[in-house]
Amino acid sequence: MNSKEVVEAQARPDASRGKNEARRLRVSGRIPAVVYGAKKDAVAVSVDPKQITRILHSKTGHNTIFDLKIGSEEAKAMIVDWQYEPIKSQLLHIDLKRIAMDVKIRVKVPIHLVGESPGVKASGGIMDQILREVEVECLPGDIPSHVDADVSKLEYGHVLRVSDLPRGGTLKFITDDNQGVAHVTSVKEEVVATVDATAEAVAAGPAEPEVIKKGKQDAEEAEPPAKKK
Repeated sequence: MNSKEVVEAQARPDASRGKNEARRLRVSGRIPAVVYGAKKDAVAVSVDPKQITRILHSKTGHNTIFDLKIGSEEAKAMIVDWQYEPIKSQLLHIDLKRIAMDVKIRVKVPIHLVGESPGVKASGGIMDQILREVEVECLPGDIPSHVDADVSKLEYGHVLRVSDLPRGGTLKFITDDNQGVAHVTSVKEEVVATVDATAEAVAAGPAEPEVIKKGKQDAEEAEPPAKKK
């Protein structure tokens, strides 16, 4: 999906690459990035992490298509990969890809469950979403923000598959049609049995440690027999 966001990237010379330079770049308020695609050479750049975070958290997320400026060069681009610092969850690095608006691309889009399942409402089952994203192929301008999966007819024990997802326009599904998307299940009996067994064990009280029993038995065996008078 197209966005009015304009990302201004600054080219990084070869001499400014490496871990130390990347740290200095982050301290200055920017992060390293790489731009590739459209049959052009890859270019090392730096970008504003706040702007990239805003795009990733938008409705279309990493499928957002925006204008990328590198000096006098301008192209449509999207985020294809990103790395976070695990503790502070700060962006460390991103990969950007130039996009040709007249060439189809493959992307993964979220699946949203819609409707109320009779297997949940009438049968008391639990909705289990198996697949969260589906891979599709389409023109960049036709990338949907998500795909709706209608569960309003999903009965207990039945499975909604990729083949049941709505089709239309230029959207082509790449994910296997037989792949399950969602189904209605129940609480497993094994879980209930485990809870009952635990309750019985608590009611019975703690068992005497085996090592103590063995110690008493050894002491009795070690006592010498009484002498005959």
